[in-house]
Amino acid sequence: MRIIVDAMGGDYAPGVVIKGSIAAVEEYDVEVILVGNEAEIKSLLKKARYAGDKISVYPAQEVIGMSEPAASSVRRKRGSSIVVGIKLIEEDKGDAFFSAGNTGAVVCAATLGLGLLPGVERPGIAVVTPTLKGISLIIDVGANIDPKPTQLLQYGIMADAYSRYILNRLNPSIGLLNIGEEEGKGTEFIKETRELLEKSNLNFIGNVEGKDLFSGKCDIVICDGFVGNIALKVSESAAEAMQVFLKRHLLSNPLGKLGLMLLKTSFLRFKKELDYAEYGGAPLLGVNGVVIIGHGRSNVKAIKNAIRVAKEEVERKFNEHILEAIRK
Repeated sequence: MRIIVDAMGGDYAPGVVIKGSIAAVEEYDVEVILVGNEAEIKSLLKKARYAGDKISVYPAQEVIGMSEPAASSVRRKRGSSIVVGIKLIEEDKGDAFFSAGNTGAVVCAATLGLGLLPGVERPGIAVVTPTLKGISLIIDVGANIDPKPTQLLQYGIMADAYSRYILNRLNPSIGLLNIGEEEGKGTEFIKETRELLEKSNLNFIGNVEGKDLFSGKCDIVICDGFVGNIALKVSESAAEAMQVFLKRHLLSNPLGKLGLMLLKTSFLRFKKELDYAEYGGAPLLGVNGVVIIGHGRSNVKAIKNAIRVAKEEVERKFNEHILEAIRK
């Protein structure tokens, strides 16, 4: 299996991306094709003392920066690592694509280059998050900030398939993110979306509020990309701040320092449970191919796990399950 990896994407690229790719090929049965500045990538591979045959390099001379406008950059920089990487998937030279680079550019390049699955109007980014009862899936977190109700229904269908065939949930429950649980709450857009979800054969439990994102009340949370992206970033910021506050107060006195030493193992488990790197990348659902999007701050572990997620989607023929679900 060949995973195409954007070597130039992410805040710490290409070094961290290369180290993560080495870790992935050593642990999983995959080959990685690194796309980007050939000379720089080969130099870093040599520096890392990688001498195996499971990593190859495909040249791309341009890079789309994290802050560049997505659509115009994809059109203007056809030689960028993102566009070239997607092109390799389109030409069947790889089985999946991963990038921790400009999210909008990845969504745009994948949509234009690979097209959408029949019956899907817009792609959506799904993120796995920890909850009090395990994990849940939130979709969309940034691909489509102005969707139609029918598109949120499609997100529900795709997320249901992902939960069943990738996360191994038998009958995943679905909630619609709203400002209240009551049926009459929310905008007309939300009310229309709720009506569509209620009429579907999905296991829809109704509206859920922001407080339910981590309670485990449902297995899937549906929302538009604007709200989802804000919710995700607020959650990440809160988790990071919580860890800093906790450490600051524990280190403020001798008893706290002693307690921290005694509970070190528990705190490490706590940190691991909140660490986005444990869950790898976020699948871009709805495109006609396997595309995984990583956090811009992805570290070595996150890169390695994102490649694992890509491998799992390919192995389980996930897009075939989406097509079957939409037909039904």
